[in-house]
Amino acid sequence: MPRFSDFDSRGYRTVDVRTGYAEWVTTYEQTVEDVMDIALLERLTAPTWPAVRRAVDLGCGTGRTGAWLRRHGVAAIDGVDLTPEMLEVARSRNVYDRLIEADVTATGLPAASYDLVVACLMDEHLPDLRPLYREAARLAAVGAYAVVVAYHSHFIMASGMPTHFTGRDGEPVAITTHVHLLSDHVMAGLEAGWTLAELREGVIDEGWLAVKPKWERFRGLPISAALVWRGPAPDVG
Repeated sequence: MPRFSDFDSRGYRTVDVRTGYAEWVTTYEQTVEDVMDIALLERLTAPTWPAVRRAVDLGCGTGRTGAWLRRHGVAAIDGVDLTPEMLEVARSRNVYDRLIEADVTATGLPAASYDLVVACLMDEHLPDLRPLYREAARLAAVGAYAVVVAYHSHFIMASGMPTHFTGRDGEPVAITTHVHLLSDHVMAGLEAGWTLAELREGVIDEGWLAVKPKWERFRGLPISAALVWRGPAPDVG
């Protein structure tokens, strides 16, 4: 598997996930652009959002994804995140039924409880994708969907850019970043028993350049990807 250190062109001071997001929380909402993830969710043909009875949002952060799911008709949502400060912001949105401070690969939530598992913009912080897909499969009810929105490995490698934010003193700070090829996602999902139903990729286009005009040099590069997985169908025999 490629190592981010082989591509790092920034050399930023790097902190762990909990430390990084605890500090980033104050500016996170103003930093992460909807074209990164929400725009991809908008393009998906499945699942049918209003038909989702209960979803779990892994790595829910400040609740951006949860708020989008609510607006699109998802009836009940639980959220899981490692960082208490992010969970406090998510709680203030009043879109989650419950919020759990836990590792996304070992949530402690009951098995077979959700007909949608969502994980957005957090895969690059995991050294191995397989535990994430296994936990998603454990949480999923029969016939459930899983939607994973990932920071695209092609962009990470081409730009040398880790997930990062501007610290309180104005210094850029990186959060531990790992490179996961799309094939890593596919193999991890298949090994966990999922079936790939849809794959969309977001590229640096006019929409992106409208919010990041300095990224003209990245035009055409894929920056994010949305993978839609389907669990085993109900046994009707």
